[in-house]
Amino acid sequence: MTSIPPEIPTPHFPSHPHPRVWLLTSAACPFAIELALHLLAHGDYVVAGVKPSDISGDDSERGDEFRAFWEEVIREGWRERCKTVGLDERVMGQCQVVVAEALEAFGRVDILFCCTSEAIVGAVEELASSPRCLTLVRDQFETNYFGPVNIIKAVLPSMRRKSSGHIIVLTGITYEIAPFNIKMTIVQSNLEINILTNKITYAPPLPQYSAPENPAPLFRTILTNLLSHLPPSPPPTSTPPPEPPLPPTAATTPTTPEKIKTHHPPLPPHLKTLLIAETTHALLAIGGHENPPARHIVGYDAVASVKEKLKTVSEELEDFVEVSCAVDIAGGEGDVAEGDGGAAAGERDDGELFA
Repeated sequence: MTSIPPEIPTPHFPSHPHPRVWLLTSAACPFAIELALHLLAHGDYVVAGVKPSDISGDDSERGDEFRAFWEEVIREGWRERCKTVGLDERVMGQCQVVVAEALEAFGRVDILFCCTSEAIVGAVEELASSPRCLTLVRDQFETNYFGPVNIIKAVLPSMRRKSSGHIIVLTGITYEIAPFNIKMTIVQSNLEINILTNKITYAPPLPQYSAPENPAPLFRTILTNLLSHLPPSPPPTSTPPPEPPLPPTAATTPTTPEKIKTHHPPLPPHLKTLLIAETTHALLAIGGHENPPARHIVGYDAVASVKEKLKTVSEELEDFVEVSCAVDIAGGEGDVAEGDGGAAAGERDDGELFA
């Protein structure tokens, strides 16, 4: 019988003597919107970094979600505690500006939440099939790695000055901060959550990976089938301001060849809320904690996956432990232990130990 996980509990915040100031790097993404609503209701301050193309470009749905969020901020009277600033993390100057805006408005940044991410779907050969596809890979690194590095570099001086701060990164990339009482947490949720809540770019498929040539299921096919079974999103209740419409290809199957497809998964609001509920609860519970974890795994499936991976690594280590230890340098003369056929490390042939 499949066990049913318990319901997500009520948001829990760590104790703190005063309201915290949060800097969110991608306030138009579902994680940031849900998180910001909880933070503002709790009494915290929020600096919302927004990439203009995320709310005024081709993805009108994401723009509608952010406008609905901002309307709720005004309606609830949170306008004085929430500030929006244009931010493209790939540009170091913009990162410095958004930190300066936060310091001018609220005096400090207590918690930085890096939540900007993009996914690229394609085999290694497909991603190297043309200069444009190679650019996709470089752009992903600029967004997923160098973007967080830029904003972390911009916010660190102010955190060092006050000898406190917490940086949370929603990614699998690892960072290390020097000991200035600045905490660092890597939040790792399920792979599908990160993919389904961010922009997805599909590289043009090569014929060698088509079904007749390759019967093995590809991630591209699995993801496409998953998206095709999602219930349609309800139509908007109000007419949004005029914007460029979605390109016709965004609603079609993303595996159509010859062209690069980019879109956000069309998740219904209720499904999106359920999908990010566990991660949002974890972010609220550890954000600004006195002793937060260096890495936090979110969700039953993610925990099971990490445990299985650790078990596999441990088993492989035991299988090859003799080979691993055989390469240790024995001493200053460059002697190397050679296993059963030679002298043990740190021991002469006559059995006497040497320094």
